[in-house]
Amino acid sequence: MTYNRTAPRRTVLVSGASIAGPTLAFWLNRYGYDVTVVERAGTVRAGGYPIDVRGTALEVIRRMGILPRLQDAHIDLRRLTFLNEDGGEVASVHPHNVTGGVAGRDLEVWRGDLTEALYAAVRDDVEFLFNDSIETLGQSGDGVDVTFHGGGGRRFDMVLSAEGMHSRTRERLFGREEQFHRYLGYCFAVFTMRNTFGLSHETVMWNTPGRAAALYATRDDGRVHAFLNFARPEPPFDAFPNPEAQHKLLAEVFADAGWEVPGMLAAMRDADDVFFDAVAQIRMPRWSSGRVALVGDAAHAPSFLTGQGTSLALVGAYMLAHSLAGRDHTAGFAAYEQGTRAFVTLNQGLVGEGGATLFPTTAEALEQRNDRLRKLTAIPSSAGRPAHSALTLPEPPVMPGHPR
Repeated sequence: MTYNRTAPRRTVLVSGASIAGPTLAFWLNRYGYDVTVVERAGTVRAGGYPIDVRGTALEVIRRMGILPRLQDAHIDLRRLTFLNEDGGEVASVHPHNVTGGVAGRDLEVWRGDLTEALYAAVRDDVEFLFNDSIETLGQSGDGVDVTFHGGGGRRFDMVLSAEGMHSRTRERLFGREEQFHRYLGYCFAVFTMRNTFGLSHETVMWNTPGRAAALYATRDDGRVHAFLNFARPEPPFDAFPNPEAQHKLLAEVFADAGWEVPGMLAAMRDADDVFFDAVAQIRMPRWSSGRVALVGDAAHAPSFLTGQGTSLALVGAYMLAHSLAGRDHTAGFAAYEQGTRAFVTLNQGLVGEGGATLFPTTAEALEQRNDRLRKLTAIPSSAGRPAHSALTLPEPPVMPGHPR
């Protein structure tokens, strides 16, 4: 398919500049759209925690020309050690044997390395509005009228939300998050602290039934990522907007925990980068309404238990942009659903594997998990999980001045 770039350029507002947003902006610009990206933060967010890029998503970043840069940034995590309640070793395995990754092909990078690479690939071609967000939007037959939190308003042909799991745009269009929020029975906190443990390029995870604590040492920079996870029948909604309530809840849950957990709790109180949330998915019957569509976690967050959040964001953004190439919004959004939903559903279904493997909630299930870990081979997987590569990307349209 060849796209006619002599046609008037349609205007699109993309809300969110993390992963799905810049990817979407890159491809929409390729397909002749006039793109504006609005982002609440003051700049693209650096740092963050390690994330995985696997299967079909690797082809997205290859086509964007940023694969070599991310290969240079690859984290070589060599060992994942599981500990029992007393801190004794249960098993030490290669991380790919738990995650389903493929050694030598799949990538693990710092989230900030990916977001910076995506931004660099598109920043000269589209408009970015930082320190701002959508205040209101109103649809009509020929456009979407948007007012911004910082003041002023503009009209766009379409608005595409890449705002994450707690998307405000989704709530405006479809209603409260609770109706799409599938809670998976856990809450977690992640933050950085000093590496006083002698860890290097490895993860150590402590478990008791319904509780886990882990230390991720991905760089030799004197810091580790600390992770606390616990099972809970209902999500603690009151704690989500309240850091003090989060600290109190975690202190109660892990009050009698051993290993390095007391020091982790103490470090958390001084950390300035604590992220606390429920382990959940977003499942929606449709991803668009009129001239507005959702992408990435706003549409279909799979949860970290699948290890596929980043990959789904990259693939979903590519598929949405491709579906809109040469089509109006109605046909484009329909093609996006048709081409992407089965891949999303398959990868969201991985959640059962992740929860059962890493975070058993009973003593019996924990012992069964430990027995499985002891039997795992030390050789990393060479095939990965079928869901990771279950979608073959359509070829991008031929664009004047742009090679495939």
